[in-house]
Amino acid sequence: MGMAVSMGAMLQCSFGVAPSTLSVLPANRVMESTPLATILDSAPMVNIPPFGMCTSMANPTVASATAAALGVLTPMPCIPVTAPWVPGAPTVIIGSGPALNNSSKCMCSWGGVIQVVTPGQFKAQVP
Repeated sequence: MGMAVSMGAMLQCSFGVAPSTLSVLPANRVMESTPLATILDSAPMVNIPPFGMCTSMANPTVASATAAALGVLTPMPCIPVTAPWVPGAPTVIIGSGPALNNSSKCMCSWGGVIQVVTPGQFKAQVP
């Protein structure tokens, strides 16, 4: 079982050069200290900001810049094109969708796999 993911979780794309931070809008959400995410929190530029530069040759801007540089890989600014997270936690529903957990993945149309690096929340152990 994975850990629930909340706003502020650190994300990484397999073709991105920098990490990014998940943004979760507080509408119809469970609030602990920050809003918890669902698998539907996958909107590019709203929930998933860019990952710096993109290195995927499936991205037309990267392919074009690389061709102009005579085949030398030329990263271009990341503009994520994402689908909903999978698989999520099907037994935990938040608002209108399954809760997002730290083992969920999100696919980018340019071939990248976006994953949760840190879930945005931690359990404190008090002695």
